[in-house]
Amino acid sequence: MVLIPAGEFSMGTSADCASCCTPEITRDASPVHRVAVDAFWLDRTEVTNAQFARFVQATGYVTVAERKPLPEECPGVPADLLVAGSTVFTPTPRPVPLRDFRLWWRFVPGADWRHPDGPGSNIDGHGDFPVVQVAWEDAAAYAKWAGKRLPTEAEWERAARGGLEGKPYAWGDELKPGGKFVANIYQGTFPVAGGDTGEDGFKGIAPVARFPANGFGLYDMAGNVWEWCADWYDPAAYSKLPANEVTRNPQGPANPVKPQEPMRVQRGGSFLCTDHYCTRYLVGSRGKGEIHTASNHLGFRCAMDAAP
Repeated sequence: MVLIPAGEFSMGTSADCASCCTPEITRDASPVHRVAVDAFWLDRTEVTNAQFARFVQATGYVTVAERKPLPEECPGVPADLLVAGSTVFTPTPRPVPLRDFRLWWRFVPGADWRHPDGPGSNIDGHGDFPVVQVAWEDAAAYAKWAGKRLPTEAEWERAARGGLEGKPYAWGDELKPGGKFVANIYQGTFPVAGGDTGEDGFKGIAPVARFPANGFGLYDMAGNVWEWCADWYDPAAYSKLPANEVTRNPQGPANPVKPQEPMRVQRGGSFLCTDHYCTRYLVGSRGKGEIHTASNHLGFRCAMDAAP
């Protein structure tokens, strides 16, 4: 783990993606506001398949994706469709409108952390890749077992900025410093099959720590896989904070905004984020996810309180 020093920073972003089909994608990340956080420890990398496997071996834990849904969890769904599985990115055969994510995501029976793309896939030889297909409670269970916790959204952004102030990216001002990609994101025509050119060196998910660390020595704080945070998600959370004040150690809303669809914050973007669809590798931008839902581009890393 890396010790992140206590400090104050400007949290959020007011930047829109001018070239995106959804230029309003960062509006839940404003207004930019001042935040102070106490010192804490954060995992240097995303939790890997090898680390998660040790947790499962030690505890016998069964992830959400491996459990058959209960009828009360899915009212109205026929019993024969209540099977274990998870969501998987499925490239389209041709370009499609980018405002309907259902065109490239599908529920795949048998998809789980051991089989991230479905029953025909596995993680053999991928111990140093981020574990994916973990729902929020899976990430929280691992963190508890490890004697850690999930980071708050404010802690996560403080760490991701690496000591830089007011920069759009975790590494500075330019997406490609020196003409070179420094994060695992999507290049090419999204979400078309074969559309990812892999200009950054990877088509799809990458092993951890293959790109330069940020100023705090943390890897993959942008791209590769989304990371769960502790906070409940509220798109208007920042506007509800006291104006012209420094907020210390914010914890997010006390309860989910929509109890029928409880969401937690996700941060960092993934290998599917692209400059013409999803620019949430911008360090101040936000993501969110329903707490029981996993996918093959979603993982986590853990935090721990620093000694007083």
